[in-house]
Amino acid sequence: MRILGIDPGYAIVGYGILDYSNTKFKVVDYGAITTPAGMDFNKRLELIYDQMMLLFSKYNPEALAIEKLFYNTNAKTVIDVAQARGVIMLSAQKNNVPTFEYTPLQVKQSVVGYGRAEKKQVQEMTKIILHLESVPKPDDTADALAMAVCHAHTGSSFMNKINALSKR
Repeated sequence: MRILGIDPGYAIVGYGILDYSNTKFKVVDYGAITTPAGMDFNKRLELIYDQMMLLFSKYNPEALAIEKLFYNTNAKTVIDVAQARGVIMLSAQKNNVPTFEYTPLQVKQSVVGYGRAEKKQVQEMTKIILHLESVPKPDDTADALAMAVCHAHTGSSFMNKINALSKR
């Protein structure tokens, strides 16, 4: 299964593409889509959408794993990130790729085994799981790879449950 993990944002969208088969990971690519701070916000959204469409056409992922949005303290920031998530999810829909959303708690639990893990612990475990030489930068990229790992672990256990039920 090819998974596209996304850490959404409007300045930086981290992405990580993994192949997952028989409990083994292969890193296909990772990086970040960046938009200039002074750019008109609608143009930033268009740039994110266009770059996402390129990722879908180049890598043909079978699933999109994206962080669920949570409200922290800055309402404007959360609204802007929500708009960026919208264009990201639209790009998946336009490519007929199912979208799966995970909370930071779910990602931490899946990658580290502890839902209250620190960000650095998640990044270090992602590096170890994927046999990378160093933690990818920017942090959004490492977070996107962790999102893809989370989906592989969650999605595969879900598929195992379905297969087990179908054999009854």
